[in-house]
Amino acid sequence: MAAYDQEGPRLNAMVTLNPRALDAAKALDDERASGRVRGPLHGIPVVVKDNYDTRDLPTTGGSIALTGFSPERDAFQVRKLRDAGAVIIGKTNLHELARGITTISSISGQTRNPYDPSRNPGGSSGGTGAAVAASFAAAGLGSDTCGSIRIPAANNNLFGLRGTMGLSSRQGIIPLSHTQDVGGPLARTSVDLAVVLDATVGLDADDPVTRDGEGHRAASYRDALTPEALAGARLGAVRNLFGSAPEDTEGGDVVRKAIDAMRDRGATIVDVAIAGLETALQGSSVINTEFKFDLLDYLARYPQAPVHSLGEILERGDYHAALEAGFKQSNAIDSRDSAAHRIALHKRAAVRELITAALEEQRVDALVYPVLSRKAALIGEPVRGMNNCQVSASTGFPALSVPAGFTADGVPIGMELLGPPWTESRLLSIAYAFERAVQPRRAPATTPALVNGKRPPPLRSAAAIEEVRATFTFDPVTGRLSYDVSATSARAGAVSVAIHRAAKDHNGPVILSVLNGSASTGDVVLQPIDREALARGDLYLGVRSMKGESRAQLQFRPE
Repeated sequence: MAAYDQEGPRLNAMVTLNPRALDAAKALDDERASGRVRGPLHGIPVVVKDNYDTRDLPTTGGSIALTGFSPERDAFQVRKLRDAGAVIIGKTNLHELARGITTISSISGQTRNPYDPSRNPGGSSGGTGAAVAASFAAAGLGSDTCGSIRIPAANNNLFGLRGTMGLSSRQGIIPLSHTQDVGGPLARTSVDLAVVLDATVGLDADDPVTRDGEGHRAASYRDALTPEALAGARLGAVRNLFGSAPEDTEGGDVVRKAIDAMRDRGATIVDVAIAGLETALQGSSVINTEFKFDLLDYLARYPQAPVHSLGEILERGDYHAALEAGFKQSNAIDSRDSAAHRIALHKRAAVRELITAALEEQRVDALVYPVLSRKAALIGEPVRGMNNCQVSASTGFPALSVPAGFTADGVPIGMELLGPPWTESRLLSIAYAFERAVQPRRAPATTPALVNGKRPPPLRSAAAIEEVRATFTFDPVTGRLSYDVSATSARAGAVSVAIHRAAKDHNGPVILSVLNGSASTGDVVLQPIDREALARGDLYLGVRSMKGESRAQLQFRPE
């Protein structure tokens, strides 16, 4: 965290670090030494989204209005993690009060995507997504009202589960919409996700909806994972959720390739078109009509809270400017039973009918489609292609975000598996089989392994070709490549020098022109795909002059 959260790529994923984490870890080590092991999470570091109540750390929801607010007890899922032996090492940034999907807040600002720090990590659980992707922790907790677990999972090459409504408790999670809110895990592997799920599901008297899960929860989601799950699986590719705009093609192609890989491993793929789905999805969200009242009810339980309503937050100006329009829109709702709310509930029922019919008529284990129809947006740009999040949110059915692959420029893409209620084990097994076959996980280049507890040193390369002399320095953390290139001949102006991307003895495209004159110095931040090529030794220096063409493969080594 010291190397990468506020240094290097400056991910800004963490809001609060637990000053007692090392003490907790030592106590758990002592337990292990005495012969007591609580389970697979014993002593394992995890992070928690900062809208989960924690008895020993502030809970801000990403809002400066809740600075220093400390509830007296842990949220249900946090308590279950601690009981399982997990070490809460800190709390993560979120889109303020979970009201958005790019993870910007008044308490911490903008979180960045470790795969491309110029892009957002998704949200609202983007801090958890970025932290887990960067290996700050083994896994983390998020919440999902419309994509807030699945979108950060997709944008950060993670697995993320929005379980069936009632699988686990929402007690102690700052609410956005009681009708749509679900809490759950994000992890780098399907096995890790199942381990956290085993620890956090269960009945809770403080959340009556968990009674619906009785008799439906698996004895162990981890033990139920089946590597042969794709053989005989029947999956419905929902083509009208892939998007139809030209900008949707890039991400859609990655998901289509992943679907083909599942077919190659024994799954039957059925093309599914759900007539009327897009129309039903529009306006089926109840976030806007429930947020004001659910936040009011939550804050009423804590007399010591510094604020007690959304209106008070607005009056004090204690919110990020990016949230102003949404907050004001919600605050203008004057009734829990508004006409807008009733219309949205009616549309939710229509979505559920359509999805239930598609699952039953096509006899599929799961529907498959992109989590987002487009790759993660650049920070500051609007997010498009996010309507798919509402399918699970409006039905209450389980949906699992699975890493599908990467775009040509190295941005992760996620695919969503949505099944009938209480089929989490089946969804996880399908994802597990896909993961074992395809190995979609790729660590972000901006957070390389530490060297002796510190960020790795810069790498250098030098080349001399004909009259050209070149030196390069690459910072593996920031991705910045600096260069110093000169041509010594009298006809230096007739020399061009460029870096190409290709393996040895192959030709490839120019990624950077470094000389078109007698001398040049500069620096540039490489795209993720080019950083990976550099690490493999797949960059070469090409020189063209009146004498012809020459090249030298670039090998970067520590200074």
